[in-house]
Amino acid sequence: MKVGVYRENGQGETRVSATPDSVARLRKLGLEVCVEKGAGALAGYPDKDYADAGATLTDAQTVSSADFIFAVNLPDTETLAGIAGGSMLVVFLAMCEDDGTLKQLADQKVDVLALERIPRISRAQSMDILSSQANIGGYRAVLEATTHYKRFFPLMMTSAGSAKPAQVIVLGAGVAGLQAIATARRLGAQVRAYDVRPEVKEQIESLGAKFIELDIGEEGSGEGGYAKELSEDARKKQQQLLSDELKKADVIISTAAIPCRPAPQLIPAETVEGMREGSVIIDMAAATGGNCALTQPGQVVSEHGVEIVGYTNYPGMVPADASSFFARNLVNLAALLVSSEEGTLVRPDYMEDEITEAALVVYQGEVRF
Repeated sequence: MKVGVYRENGQGETRVSATPDSVARLRKLGLEVCVEKGAGALAGYPDKDYADAGATLTDAQTVSSADFIFAVNLPDTETLAGIAGGSMLVVFLAMCEDDGTLKQLADQKVDVLALERIPRISRAQSMDILSSQANIGGYRAVLEATTHYKRFFPLMMTSAGSAKPAQVIVLGAGVAGLQAIATARRLGAQVRAYDVRPEVKEQIESLGAKFIELDIGEEGSGEGGYAKELSEDARKKQQQLLSDELKKADVIISTAAIPCRPAPQLIPAETVEGMREGSVIIDMAAATGGNCALTQPGQVVSEHGVEIVGYTNYPGMVPADASSFFARNLVNLAALLVSSEEGTLVRPDYMEDEITEAALVVYQGEVRF
């Protein structure tokens, strides 16, 4: 059986779904690997390293005929149309509703495994793409803040005087938010954090940050450890109470997101207007509308003297390690995609495993979700 690896063609995407190290691991599972030429170039993995690891360097058409096709993002329409029937596309789908793409792939008899649908259970932790990439994103977002904030992050004492530490607020304490807290603390900032889920208070405090407690009349804990959408009354109360806290911040890292819903707006324009000039907002939710009302996806804008950063792919700013983590997740998943019977690799019954059963959105000609 063969695994194919595309060169990503999405605008600004620098990651790749397999590295030379993961190629070697896939081959140990008995799989052949073909990699589109130049696939790892932007992540710092040259073609020679893939060849040395045992991969065959080829073109997109050959990749499209592999038994399993790995990709970071959904390929373009032309590439999707060329995927052979019987192949399985393993990809971060990032799609909440079918726009016709899944139906098309089902008609082509192409199976689709959506990586974001892998359940968050102990057995699947080593395959959790969302967590591995969010972890990197939270780290890189804080580094981005340091480049836009025009002062020190830590307390600095010199013969010329001292500088106070930056006051950082992190909104959302999921994987990205917790890593942002840890990184900002390592850089010496004073950090506070807010989340609608009260159960994360202990995690926030364990990293050396203070938990911002707001009484909004309801909890925001949803299924699978994610936040849920608040009622209209709770959202208004949340904004009012949170606004006073945010105006005290030098840097805000906002990570709040709700699966398949617009990002909750936590930073209205009035709050930005009340912040000190020179403050910075890093809006990690920019791709889904932003936590800040003034965020422009993919851009850095200045409003009322506050810089608002709306970049949408922080893992892609650390492409070598982001690709490495992504690829390792896929190697661990690959162990569920094939099994050995009498020395021959076969596909197991995917409906018998809770991980693959949950993640297969297209299977055997049917759109399942």
